[in-house]
Amino acid sequence: MADRVVLTPIGVIQSPFRNGEEAPKQGFESSAEGWLIVDERYRDAFVGLEAGQRIVILYWLDRADRELLQVHPRGDPSRPLKGVFATRSPHRPNPIGIEVVEVLELKGTNIRVRCLDALDGTPLLDIKCTVTGGEHPA
Repeated sequence: MADRVVLTPIGVIQSPFRNGEEAPKQGFESSAEGWLIVDERYRDAFVGLEAGQRIVILYWLDRADRELLQVHPRGDPSRPLKGVFATRSPHRPNPIGIEVVEVLELKGTNIRVRCLDALDGTPLLDIKCTVTGGEHPA
């Protein structure tokens, strides 16, 4: 098994959320809008991306506790502890966030999106198309 994996962010997320208390537990629970600010060197990767699409974004939860292995689901202490692999908690050994967002607008290499749950300044790792049912992406 590889001892080390290096990820280079492709950009940063601009969002209205400054901390975890302000952010929704899941993006689909919110209509919050924000921007994916993507480095210009990835301009060619935007070919085929359009407003109205739903995309999957992957991001680095840089403020997560990487040592925490059990959590109360949704931060509710009345619920029994579960291992982080059985939850969507941001606190995990490799805090990679994943969310499906709606593309509202493209401006150069910046993408305005809705249904965001990431905190402002979160490093953006990747963008992928969504896959539904029997769909086979290109």
